[in-house]
Amino acid sequence: MVSDRSAQLGQGSVFRLLVRFSGPAIVGMMAQAFYNLIDRVFVGHAIGADGIAGIAVAFPFMLIMLAFGMLIGFGGAALISIRLGEQRKADAERILGNAAVLLTLAATAITAVGLAMTDRILGFFGASETVLPYAHDYLQIITLGTVFQMVGFGLNAVIRGEGNPRIAMLSMFVSVVVNFLLAPVFIFWLRWGMMGAALATVLAQAATAVWVLLYFVGGTSVLRFRARNLRLDPQICRGIMAIGSPPCLMQLAASFLWSILNNQLHYHGGDTAVAAMGVIYAVIMTLAMPIFGLNQGAQPIIGYNYGARRFDRVKKTLETAVLVATAWMICGFVLTMLFPSQIIRLFCQEKKATAAMIALGGHAIQICTLMLPIIGFQIVSASYFQSVGKPREAMLLLLSRQLFILVPAVLILPHYFGLDGVWAALPTSDLASSLLTAFCLFVELRRLRASSALEQAA
Repeated sequence: MVSDRSAQLGQGSVFRLLVRFSGPAIVGMMAQAFYNLIDRVFVGHAIGADGIAGIAVAFPFMLIMLAFGMLIGFGGAALISIRLGEQRKADAERILGNAAVLLTLAATAITAVGLAMTDRILGFFGASETVLPYAHDYLQIITLGTVFQMVGFGLNAVIRGEGNPRIAMLSMFVSVVVNFLLAPVFIFWLRWGMMGAALATVLAQAATAVWVLLYFVGGTSVLRFRARNLRLDPQICRGIMAIGSPPCLMQLAASFLWSILNNQLHYHGGDTAVAAMGVIYAVIMTLAMPIFGLNQGAQPIIGYNYGARRFDRVKKTLETAVLVATAWMICGFVLTMLFPSQIIRLFCQEKKATAAMIALGGHAIQICTLMLPIIGFQIVSASYFQSVGKPREAMLLLLSRQLFILVPAVLILPHYFGLDGVWAALPTSDLASSLLTAFCLFVELRRLRASSALEQAA
């Protein structure tokens, strides 16, 4: 039998469930957003624009790590939610065991490749001779901590998928607190610079990984680690990867995009433009993180009710999540339009943030965030298809924004508009992908209404 905690996903008020599950996830993702800002803010104040640019060119490889964490963690979490909705707890535990093994194997492979090819990877991702030393010091340490990042991130998604968002939120806070405490000590007091920033990040990820593993062996989880489930089952692995492939491919596409973006930025605007985009991306991700938290809270509700064939509750959860996401992104849009230069100044000391950096970044952030009001709809609606186990549709919608539309825009628009064309590629992609998502969602909701009507008639 499935526990009462998981069964509640199919009962009660949808709005209250969404608040209950998304609230902790949103708080946790906001903490994660500040976690992502810590390195850039501290490095910007200690080293300056070259340090921020160093993180920016190392970032695509970090996205590859995140991609495989999403592949296994999100895929496993979605599959576990569906199995719990179908009252198949033993199968859910087998998925958990397979996910843990897959995360460890993937992390080992990524670490080996990253350490062996650091400079070559950074060169491909747009590192100039000036920025390369900073990026090298940072990425070497980050790569050594790949297993902590992937295990902590991947299994934390499973915790949320089994219906325990509070523990998932606390897992993120563990990482944020450790990083926030260690980063200034390593960067400013010990003067370890980029290596100090990276080491603080890795130790924070290690703390999260330990926390998550203790949860599954401590007796409070719905699902348990069992030795017999650590043997890889090809069918389970295929299922995890099929459902987790859309967000994974989205992150891999984002990594590929960043390699193009960094090179285009460097060509048209130099290292200052690369650093400015590093700041702008951090701001956009800070605004988007609550939407990801909303998705993570909605995912088990949608997955459980879809498995239980409660399509009315699926639709209501989706509609509520879209409304909340849109309202939040409109607030972010207002801030970036009214205070662009002030936002850029937060990341550097005045003596290290030249007037050109502030002017360039302020101008760029207003262009890059033009379509923020519709991004919430696109992110939530695309993730819906992943939650109901439809990886092809989710893959199309998630990749449309990061690959199919954005990459051509980044390559074409600069030919006509120079550096402004690079900035304008982002809102162009946001608009086009949102229109595509609206069409696909219309078709899906019509199908749900038909299915619901048939079941009621029966």
